Amino acid sequence: MHWTDRRQRFRAVLNGNICVHPGSVFDPISARIAEDLGFELGMFAGSTASLTVLGAPDLIVLTLSEFAQQAYRINRAGNLPLMVDADHGYGNALNVKRTVEELETAGIGGMSIEDTELPTPFGTTKPRLTSIAEGVGKMKAALAGRQDPLLAIAGRTSAIQISGLDDAIARGKAYEAVGVDALFFVGVKTRAELDALSAATGLPIILGGATPELTDKDYLASRRVRIALQGHQPFAAGVKAVYETLKALREGTPPAKLQGVADAELMKRVTRDADYTKWTKDFLGE
Repeated sequence: MHWTDRRQRFRAVLNGNICVHPGSVFDPISARIAEDLGFELGMFAGSTASLTVLGAPDLIVLTLSEFAQQAYRINRAGNLPLMVDADHGYGNALNVKRTVEELETAGIGGMSIEDTELPTPFGTTKPRLTSIAEGVGKMKAALAGRQDPLLAIAGRTSAIQISGLDDAIARGKAYEAVGVDALFFVGVKTRAELDALSAATGLPIILGGATPELTDKDYLASRRVRIALQGHQPFAAGVKAVYETLKALREGTPPAKLQGVADAELMKRVTRDADYTKWTKDFLGE
């Protein structure tokens, strides 16, 4: 398939002057809905991937092949530029290079590699960071694994909530020097913290999570924040809807009286029924 246009649109967001909220997506249908509603980007997180593919919490038990396959399923279903959270790259720097190769082939528009020590090492319960040197090595490997220069790669760190602002700045500057396309900061809570990160670096910024101080999109844009995540509520909403529907059926509610069920028109739209009807006529005859 041809991925150039969506990668160009992803780059346009990073190189623009506004801040956008991506739609949190996890499968082909959710990505089509986000695209139909006008989201500029989709975000496929490692946490929702683990939930979708394995029904497991975000403990890095998902494999690269499972993650890349789901990303491909999302991408082939529409034209929404997709950013993915590739966690730690599924291993050391050599694994990171392989991760980029697999996800680029799956059609993503952008991705992040983080410097958290994952999966959680034996004997610890608190998140730990790799050294800056190891993080730099992973960013270099990610860039070396990229074949399409349009694919955007972001260096991600949670340092601000683990080791503090100064370390977050040091890591951001180190990854910027390597040549990544954006910096992804997780755990920023205040304007003062964002101001400091923005002043110390020069790349487009991606923010994970949101606090009351960091919801004004004009302010965020003025600090070079181009993508601001809002969480992954759509998956949780879907879980609740399925739970409530099955519960009602189990308790004897007639199907015709169920609440919150998509009507036939919506189902046709999200499954691209009109396209399949046309292809059936074109290829199978009347």
